[in-house]
Amino acid sequence: MPERSSSEKTLQRLRKSFWEAEERFSLLEPGDHIMVCLSGGKDSYTLLDLMLHAQQVRKNFSITAVNLDQKQPGFPTDILPAYLEQKGVPYQIVERDTYSIVIDKTPQGKTMCSLCSRLRRGTLYGTAESIGATKIALGHHREDVLETFFLNLFFSGKLETMPAKYRTDDQQHVVIRPMVYCKEEDIAAYAVEQAFPIIPCNLCGAQENMQRKVIKNMLKEWEERYPNRKEVMMNALQNIHPSHLYDSGLFDFIRLQSKVEGESFVPASDYMDGD
Repeated sequence: MPERSSSEKTLQRLRKSFWEAEERFSLLEPGDHIMVCLSGGKDSYTLLDLMLHAQQVRKNFSITAVNLDQKQPGFPTDILPAYLEQKGVPYQIVERDTYSIVIDKTPQGKTMCSLCSRLRRGTLYGTAESIGATKIALGHHREDVLETFFLNLFFSGKLETMPAKYRTDDQQHVVIRPMVYCKEEDIAAYAVEQAFPIIPCNLCGAQENMQRKVIKNMLKEWEERYPNRKEVMMNALQNIHPSHLYDSGLFDFIRLQSKVEGESFVPASDYMDGD
């Protein structure tokens, strides 16, 4: 059997990571209509390719690609429609001038990400409802998950990151992230190999002083000094012991008592399970 090329190995790793996430979190269900959010960046192109392959394998769910045209100056409106038509993918282009709002409302020197994200989310949720999508698929990868964890740890004071699957606060939509186990370096290599027509972002992508970029550089340095650290950190996010942290909402420290002579000890976790 001939040895696989570098390109084939990259695709094999991406698909393996995709299916690992799907099986662990049950991301795809029969009858799903999945709205795949396509920004024009390397991550969303790769997500669409992986979703199309999964559709070929499962044949029991449908896909609609959706792009939000935020009216950024110079945005090439012809690229995505041409690409999607060539791929034979049903799609919808949603036009909303969120660019002007973000530029107007963001103070000089401040990051645009928070406002841009909120406006984008609201529009995409509305689009999902209008097309009858059962799930919304986003293209966040392993590095996004780790960066978000440390951003929340260092700047928000909470242990939280991007979940692979969650229901929105209004309970109306299920959002999935099928690439949370995919490495950014594999996605970047795949994007080059596939010659995706990348469309750069002129909002958050153009800001050099974002804390996310600081965290990204920190993780990159750790990985260079201590290879495989990112994999260890991803494992840690799946190996959580509430009794060894400090959230009394997750573990009943109050009812945890010392063993009294003649009495059997009941762990606090047992109390919580019965309440």
